[in-house]
Amino acid sequence: MTINLYLKQQAIKIDQALKKALPPAWERPSQLHEAMHYAVFSGGKRIRPILTLAACEAVGGKEKNALPAACAVELIHSYSLVHDDLPSMDNDDLRRGLPACHARFGEATAILAGDALLTLAFESLGRGGVSSSATGLIAEAIGTRGMVGGQAVDMEFQKKEVDLPTAEYINTHKSGALIAVSVRAGAILGGASKKQEEALYRYGKRVGLLFQIVDDILDKEGYAKIIGVSESQKEAQLLAEKAKKELKSFGRKGDFLKELVDFIQNRKI
Repeated sequence: MTINLYLKQQAIKIDQALKKALPPAWERPSQLHEAMHYAVFSGGKRIRPILTLAACEAVGGKEKNALPAACAVELIHSYSLVHDDLPSMDNDDLRRGLPACHARFGEATAILAGDALLTLAFESLGRGGVSSSATGLIAEAIGTRGMVGGQAVDMEFQKKEVDLPTAEYINTHKSGALIAVSVRAGAILGGASKKQEEALYRYGKRVGLLFQIVDDILDKEGYAKIIGVSESQKEAQLLAEKAKKELKSFGRKGDFLKELVDFIQNRKI
């Protein structure tokens, strides 16, 4: 199976699970529920939940055991984008070529939609019987020591010159932490040994930083602005190689995780 076909098939599977998890758009309060659907189904590539399922498969686990966590990380990602676009944050009126949630539904509804998506993520974890250890790691990865902390530092430096250590902090926390824990949760829910979990977590951290560096190269921001596009590309290549090395012990079961590294490194959007 090609990586593009794999991504398509997994995205369909995840979308079906997300539709079941979300309240119907017509259910009262309908505008809020419509905004939640809009935020989740606005063209995302589902990279994070796909990584969760792929990590579960890599350790020989059953995909169904990781699906609630996969849904949860995508709901969390969707919430973070809704709040990230708000006028008080990054103030973006467009997301993936469409009006941002607040531009479409108003700022108050967008804030509530983000709140509701985050809450629904933990409902998905609870209803899916996800272990307390995996749930705790996800919570930590999106709190002040992870995604929210990265966003806070990003806000702090919006009108300041960002140096490389600060850019790395923002990238590994605001973006990278959720990607890394997506992989780690999949490994845990697949029944990984401690050694396997640690290898996949290292893989996830490198992929998380790789993802953001590629974003920076495409946007000519962050790393690309500080050290230049050429050096950023070298850093991306080094991270890709290191991520793949973590997969050696998984043999063929790690093939899709390896191909996901190439997909992330070579993407154009």
